[in-house]
Amino acid sequence: MNFGAKILEYKDDILRDLDELLKIRSVYSESPAKCKEALDWMLAKAESFGLVTKNIDNKAGHAQLGEGGKLCATLTHLDVVPAGENWECEPFELTRKNGMLLGRGVADDKGAALLTLYCLKILKDEGVVGKNTLRAIFGTDEEVGMTDVVAYFAKEAMPDMSFTPDSGYGICAAEKGILQLEISSKNQNHSLLTEFKGGTATNAVPDKAYCLLYCNENDDNQLMRLADAKNGDFEFCYTIDGLMIKSRGKAAHACEPHLGLNAILELVDLLASNFSLEALGDLCTFISTHIKLESDGTSLGMKMRDSQSGALTACLSTICIDETQAKATIDIRYPVTFGGKELIRRVKKAAELENVEVKILSHTLPLCLDDTKPVIGILKEAYKEVMGEEPLMYSTGGGTYARKLGGNGVAFGPVFPGEDARLHNSNEGINEESFFKHAQICLEAMYRMYTAE
Repeated sequence: MNFGAKILEYKDDILRDLDELLKIRSVYSESPAKCKEALDWMLAKAESFGLVTKNIDNKAGHAQLGEGGKLCATLTHLDVVPAGENWECEPFELTRKNGMLLGRGVADDKGAALLTLYCLKILKDEGVVGKNTLRAIFGTDEEVGMTDVVAYFAKEAMPDMSFTPDSGYGICAAEKGILQLEISSKNQNHSLLTEFKGGTATNAVPDKAYCLLYCNENDDNQLMRLADAKNGDFEFCYTIDGLMIKSRGKAAHACEPHLGLNAILELVDLLASNFSLEALGDLCTFISTHIKLESDGTSLGMKMRDSQSGALTACLSTICIDETQAKATIDIRYPVTFGGKELIRRVKKAAELENVEVKILSHTLPLCLDDTKPVIGILKEAYKEVMGEEPLMYSTGGGTYARKLGGNGVAFGPVFPGEDARLHNSNEGINEESFFKHAQICLEAMYRMYTAE
């Protein structure tokens, strides 16, 4: 029996509530208060469904059904990345268009979060008698460090089995290590540049950047000629502060930088084609020499891969150069069989050559689970019940809450293979039919966890 199909009876309610949730602009870097508002909204909705709730330090919380037995859980997040530009619809509301559900958070991760809450409601409304305790846990800063779940699990028990619907199908049993670094110049020796800024998030390929510089008319004309031969999209305009060059790229998740076009790297490459590295300063020298236009870490001496999780990726994600500072951030996703300490050593070695400093912003160790875990068997059965076939096991460069689940949880859904949800990009969305296929799988999985011996 496909118990998961019962969620289809709630389609209209789910879409109505999803629109309301998306309208809460819960971008942590812009407003932690809005992330708290999203958590408050979710817990209030759970209470209206007759579920038990708990708020942990306004950073995370849960809705719960049942008690006793094993502690089973789903873990999702209510914060989202900034909207960015080039949307074809309003980012912070639900748009239904050509069979798609569009809006910031539809796929990452508000849509999945709301579905886990409805799954609890349906289990309760249907009078299902569980043998275990089932929680839907919600966090508020997954996109900027996951301190929410650290705070949560400091006060609440770790689940015995769990999954986070914040990746793709099938079952993600391996996640690469994530190393986020800040590179800064010791000297403000960027004599040519008065300003250079780009990127909004450390875990995204920057889709725009700009610089201001003083140069003569010959340099202006030469830059324009060079720009025509480059892959980047550049715009030149004159201001009272000098020549402004705007660079437009294509956003993508930092775990898949090859799917985007890095506006910062393209602009540094253009400048380095015409000016000396000394004039551009130490930071741009480091970028031009040791990152170039690459996304695989070759010039940093880090190109590598393994059979379990694939190739290393490196994304130069933000830059800020002005009269007081020169710094940039890099997001590195490395294979599960390699050590992060060695990567840090290699970056520092390159940094010393260019007289820049390296600061570790965050370091999340890899995750790799074997397929004998009980939760993997339950998820396989749930997927097969709805889809008629077993899910594949796969790895990701993305960083999910699964790393925080003590080895008892994996990422599972909501995006199906071959579908582009445009995560961390404009026009984020998910096919409506696929969204409700995932809803059925999610309910089936939660039903099986709740009733399992």
